Amino acid sequence: MSEVPPEFKKVALVGTGAMGQGIAQISAQSGSQVYLFDHVSGAADKAKEAIKAQWSRLLQKSKITEEQFNLYSARLITTESLSELSAVELVIEAITEELSAKQALFSKLETAVGAECVLVSNTSSLSIAAIGARLKNPSRFAGYHFFNPVPLMKVVEVIKGIKTTPKTCERLITYAAQMGHTPVSASDTPGFIVNHAGRGYITEALRICTESICDFETIDRVLKDQLGFKLGPFELMDLTALDVSHRVMESIYHQYYQEDRYRPAYITAQRLAAGVLGKKVGAGFYNYENNIQQTSAEPSPPAIDKLPPVWVSARAARRASLLQMLKDFGASIETAAAPSNDALCVVAPLGLDVTTVAILERLDPSRTIGIDLLIPDESTKRRVIATNPATRDDMREIAHALFARDGKSVSVIRDSGGFITQRVIATIVNIACDICQQSICTPEDLNAAVTLGLGYPAGPLQLGDQLGPNNILETLLNLQSVYGDQRYRPSPWLRRRGALGISLMQKEH
Repeated sequence: MSEVPPEFKKVALVGTGAMGQGIAQISAQSGSQVYLFDHVSGAADKAKEAIKAQWSRLLQKSKITEEQFNLYSARLITTESLSELSAVELVIEAITEELSAKQALFSKLETAVGAECVLVSNTSSLSIAAIGARLKNPSRFAGYHFFNPVPLMKVVEVIKGIKTTPKTCERLITYAAQMGHTPVSASDTPGFIVNHAGRGYITEALRICTESICDFETIDRVLKDQLGFKLGPFELMDLTALDVSHRVMESIYHQYYQEDRYRPAYITAQRLAAGVLGKKVGAGFYNYENNIQQTSAEPSPPAIDKLPPVWVSARAARRASLLQMLKDFGASIETAAAPSNDALCVVAPLGLDVTTVAILERLDPSRTIGIDLLIPDESTKRRVIATNPATRDDMREIAHALFARDGKSVSVIRDSGGFITQRVIATIVNIACDICQQSICTPEDLNAAVTLGLGYPAGPLQLGDQLGPNNILETLLNLQSVYGDQRYRPSPWLRRRGALGISLMQKEH
């Protein structure tokens, strides 16, 4: 609630669905008089009652007073035509995500409102320049992208079009803060900040799945337990539904002219065609009974009577920590330069697969397994080990039992360059770096937008700094070597900072 007069005293919401209602709610709470308009007869009146019902629930929970409830309610005004908006100072469009519909609406709005009225679109993926192409005065037009549910998602992207004046964006930034949200500034590019930065998490998880590295449930468990994500990528797609998430993936991929970093996967296209959309239809990557996600039990660690000696690669990531872990588990550790003929060989690469490391280090692949130690073991709730196509079954079981000796969960996957976590986090950080390289936004705004808009445990650049920009760079270069895919080419922002050993947050002057 603002103690000063709102930047815009009279605000109109055109489009009164869930997004329009949420924006109207926080606008009224900030002190603005809010006009509700919808082309569907009666929709604005229903929206007004829905917003008042939200305030009623807040009143019952003692989060607002009765005086506030009456004050907010009095600020909502329903209208039946655009001509009734002639005195408003800001119009926020929240209609269907169709370019032609938005263009037609803004052409009408431009003649209905005053010359100083600011016009904004709540679009999540369409070009601001394209939406405002028919306006006679596009200097007062911008993007104002909120996230659903608006009252709880405390971030809004302020998107400057090519012809938008800085003053227009400054006013929108001020107003967003008055509504209790964190404003982040973005240039007019596909996906803006949040939807652009979020590409890596889902698309790389899908790629891992298409390679049959493991099932989607394992991927979800690993990313939640190793990185601290609240939802795994497949849980997230089930929640948002594929009729939304797949189309966003395709939209950004094509808007960037088939940029490899954003490449979607055939899995979601197939499931979309089959109507297996997610939680809202009771079936997605998971099945849902009574709206509850159904999961399968994890395999228990095998019982092993006797452990062979263990040899650890001299090139292993966090080797000292790995050796101490094995010592704590009671393993007999070999210290010779080469392993004996009976030893379990343990490697811990960054970006490379177990097969490649076994060949480079001239190890017996049948006795070689890998462990992901990009993230310090003490910071995770799960370990991930990988076999290679030649790993013997007994060695696989021995490794599983060994690394589960302290009770920590262990996932065993097939050979993969970068395991699971390395691939996903490196892709996320790389895309974030390229957003900064393109000057789409500042590093500070990027981290704020992603943590608030996507709920990541930390901003992508913060994650990159925590794990070491040089480690992320090495992971990507090795992934590119293993897969021969331009998807993993490092952004110049990351390449330079990783090579120099400086923070990913550091800007050039």
